[in-house]
Order: sequence, then C-alpha cells, then structure tokens
Amino acid sequence: MNTVIPSPAQPSLPVAGRSERFPVRRIFCIGRNYADHAKEMGATVDMSNPMFFTKPADAVVTDGADVPYPSATNDLHHEVEMVVALGAGGSDLSEDEAATLVWGYGVGLDLTRRDLQAQAKAKGAPWDVAKGFDHSAPVSALVPASEVTPTKATRITLEVNGVVRQDATLGDMLLDVPAILSHLSRLFELKAGDLVFTGTPAGVSAIVRGDHFRATLEGVTTFEGRVS
Repeated sequence: MNTVIPSPAQPSLPVAGRSERFPVRRIFCIGRNYADHAKEMGATVDMSNPMFFTKPADAVVTDGADVPYPSATNDLHHEVEMVVALGAGGSDLSEDEAATLVWGYGVGLDLTRRDLQAQAKAKGAPWDVAKGFDHSAPVSALVPASEVTPTKATRITLEVNGVVRQDATLGDMLLDVPAILSHLSRLFELKAGDLVFTGTPAGVSAIVRGDHFRATLEGVTTFEGRVS
C-alpha cells in the first residue's frame, strides 16, 4: 500500500524464548477489579456493569527501556496488573467462548497521572489524559498460554526500590479473565493482537524519576524497569 506519509511502526511485545514478537492492536483495561483497591480509591463497585477504558497501542514500553516521566503531572502512580494477550477475537461471547481467545500472559503497569484523574473525576469528565498518555503501559515479555496457566493462587507483586508495595493473588480479582473478556466482547469486537489489563490490587502509590520497579506474575514472568 502506498501512503501519503510513512506508515507508523507496529507496536509489539517480545515473546519469552522466541524471536517472533506479538503485534499489539489495542489495549483495553478494567478498573476497580480488586475490592481492596476500589476501597482505597473511595469507589463503589458494580461488577454487573464493569468499568473499562483504553490506552493507545503505542503506549507500550518494552525490552527493558526506561519509562519517561510524563508531562503535565506531579503525581504519577503505579498499578501492577496481569496482562492477557489475545490470539483470536469475537463479539457477544460467553465466558467459555471468551476463555479460548487467550494467547498468552504477561505482567504490566497501568501508569496513571493521578492528579489529572482526580480533576477529571471532579468534573465527571473522561479519564483519557490520566490513563492514555505516552509510555503509560510498560509490559513484560509474553509467555504463551500453551506453556503456562495462572491460577487463583498465583501471586502478583510490585516492588519499588526493593520494597513491596502491591501484593495479591489473582483469586482476589472480582471478575476473572473469561468474565472480563465476555463483558468486553459485548462492547467491542475483540481481535487477535488485543491486550487486556485485568485490574490492580491495593497499594497503588506515587513513583518518581530514578525509581526502580520490579513486577512479578508468580511462575509466569518478571520484568524490571526504571523511571527516567
């Protein structure tokens, strides 16, 4: 295809143990999927009508690159999350159907400009500038679902400068992966290449320039990075 400007680069993630990469189409996120996190944010939860938002595909930060501290904020927060990568898609899916879409798993950070989010909440405005900014989605290498299956007992943790800040199990999620994907498929046509951030446990807090973080999805993957 001839284009009038150079085609943008395709965002992608590494795959553990492989030279091939996973192309990223869209990034979906669910909010308030851990009760303790919803409580610490002073939010009520209605899981019959879960809250979703998106990030641009090129918000991913991969391959050990530093995470640049974003503009327009003095209160950048970390939110560690299991990330699900889809190898197929569909619409209006049952939970059993949705479970078959999963290609692989990773761990990532849903970085949030908390001060801008608070301003948006106060005005009843969208969260786009608080959630969907450049470099707001650092993500690990993906591990294929054929090689690993996280369980309710799988721990997800985040350390900042060697101190544990977030620590929970996937069983603490209010909606599990099939339920999340089923709900999403009623709102969007899911497709191969989509990433889904599955929610963060309690313990979110500020991260600043020079901080080193280590995110772990137990038995699946770990990745480290630095805020620059």
